[in-house]
Amino acid sequence: QCTDGYEWDPVRQRCKDIDECEIVPDACKGGMKCVNHYGGYLCLPRTAQIIVNEREEAAAAESTSGRNNVIRRTPADPHRAPPNPTHQIQCAAGYEQSDHNVCQDIDECATGTHNCRADQVCVNLRGSFSCQCPPGYQKRGDQCVDIDECTLPPYCHHRCVNTPGSYYCQCNAGFQLASNNHTCVDINECDANNPCAQQCYNILGSFICQCNPGFELSSDRINCEDTDECRTSSYICQYQCVNEPGKFSCVCPEGYQVVGGRTCQDINECETTNECREDEICWNYHGGFRCYPRNPCQEPYVLTSENRCVCSVSNAICRELPYSVVYKYMSIRSDRTVPSDIFQIQATTIYPNTINTFRIKSGNENGEFYLRQTSTVSAMLVLVKSLSGPREHIVDLEMLTVNSLNYRTSSVLRLTIIVGPYAF
Repeated sequence: QCTDGYEWDPVRQRCKDIDECEIVPDACKGGMKCVNHYGGYLCLPRTAQIIVNEREEAAAAESTSGRNNVIRRTPADPHRAPPNPTHQIQCAAGYEQSDHNVCQDIDECATGTHNCRADQVCVNLRGSFSCQCPPGYQKRGDQCVDIDECTLPPYCHHRCVNTPGSYYCQCNAGFQLASNNHTCVDINECDANNPCAQQCYNILGSFICQCNPGFELSSDRINCEDTDECRTSSYICQYQCVNEPGKFSCVCPEGYQVVGGRTCQDINECETTNECREDEICWNYHGGFRCYPRNPCQEPYVLTSENRCVCSVSNAICRELPYSVVYKYMSIRSDRTVPSDIFQIQATTIYPNTINTFRIKSGNENGEFYLRQTSTVSAMLVLVKSLSGPREHIVDLEMLTVNSLNYRTSSVLRLTIIVGPYAF
C-alpha cells in the first residue's frame, strides 16, 4: 500500500508520485498554474519560475509585488528534472521528457507503440498500457472470443440471435419487439392493415377472418366468396331459386306469387284481372284462368238455372237424349298422386222404387278415370293415372234412372277438369 499522493508502479515495483495536475480537473483556480509536488501539488502564479538545485531544490516565484516564494522538495521523484534546466533528464520506462523538462507518461495507444492485436482495444495506463477486448468479447488466452449473450441474461422474450460482439432479439410471427428490444408484444393485424375482406378478429399472435351472412371463407382464409344457396338444396324454393351476392331469392312462374319468401301461391286472376266478357264466366285454376260461356246450353237444350240445361220431354228430339246436362268445372294440380278421389256425383232428386246407375259416358278414352258407385244415389270419380298440365279434360258422367215400370231417364254431368302446369 502507498501513502496518500502516491500509487503503486507495477513496472518498477514501488510507490510513485501521483501527478494531481494531470488527473485533477481544474486543480487551480483564479488563473493560477498547477505545480506537482511529492505527495501533493501547489498552485502558483503563471509567472513563477522553478529552479532545481542538486544540493537544495527550491522553487522561487516572483509576484507582481516583488515578493519571492520558495518551495523546497526532496529530489527523489523521477518526474522532476535535474538541477540544470538544460540538462537531459533520464525518465523511467513508459515516460518521456516534456517541454518543461519533466517526465510525462507516454500514451502508447495514441502513438501506436503498443503491441495489442487488431481485435483488441488499447487502454493507456500511467507508464504502461493494457490490451483489452472490445464489448461483447472476452479474453481466452491472448485472443478475444465472442461472448454468446443468448446463453446469458438478459433473455429475449421469444428468440435470441447472437452476433459478433453483440446480439439481438426476434419475435415470432404476429408479434413485434417492444421499445426495450427484448419483450414481444402482440400485433393487432386488424388495426394495422385489416387483411380480411370483411370481418377481422385479432387473436394473440395472429388473426381470423369471418364473412358476412351469405358469404363463406375462400381457401386462402382471408377473402370471402358468395355462398350459392341455390346449389346447397333443390328444395330451398318451391319453384326457382335465384342466387344474389350474399343472399338468394325465390321466384314463381307466371300466374303465381311468392308467399313467405319461398312458396308459390296461385294468383286468382278472376278476382284481380278478370278479362272475361259479360256473357262469360271466369274460372280460376292453378296457374291461370279460363273464360266459359254463361249459357253453355246447345239446341235443343234450354238453360233453366246457372249451369243446368234441360231438354223438354214435349220435344220429340229430346226423347233419345239425356233429360238434363249440368256443367261443372274443377281444377287439379299437375302430377297429382294417384289413385285419388277428385269429384263426387250425386242425384239431386230421389224417386221411390227407382234404381240409379253411374258410368263414364265419354272423355275417358285413355283410361285416366274410374267411377266408383258409393251409394244408390252417388258415385265417386277416381283419378287413376297422373295428369300433367296445362291440360283440359271434359268428362261426361251419366246417371241412369230406371223404375219398376221400365221407365228410363238419364242425366249428364259434364265435368271440365283443368290441370295446372305445376304441382303446386
